Amino acid sequence: MLQEFVEQNYLIIESNVVTNIVVWDGDTTQWTPPQGSIALVQATTPAKVWELNNLIPPSYELVEIIGAGAIGFIWDGSVLTTNEPKPANPVQPTTSGTVSA
Repeated sequence: MLQEFVEQNYLIIESNVVTNIVVWDGDTTQWTPPQGSIALVQATTPAKVWELNNLIPPSYELVEIIGAGAIGFIWDGSVLTTNEPKPANPVQPTTSGTVSA
């Protein structure tokens, strides 16, 4: 049976860091990722990214999303984690209880 190759985005991970994203069909007879690297399909790889929650007060928390991996993310062997620092929590507006016309 012939294997069908479909082009998709692959995350190239070297030393546990995503160093590149390539469009590839997975056919190692045509191209191979750098020696010692890992190639994971971006669309099926879980990644933790900062997301604003709806709590009061709102704050950012790491949420796992499939397919959100990007260059610079850290690989722990099962999930990627963003390399971006936690965003500052949004400032809540203060009100005086009065309404302006």
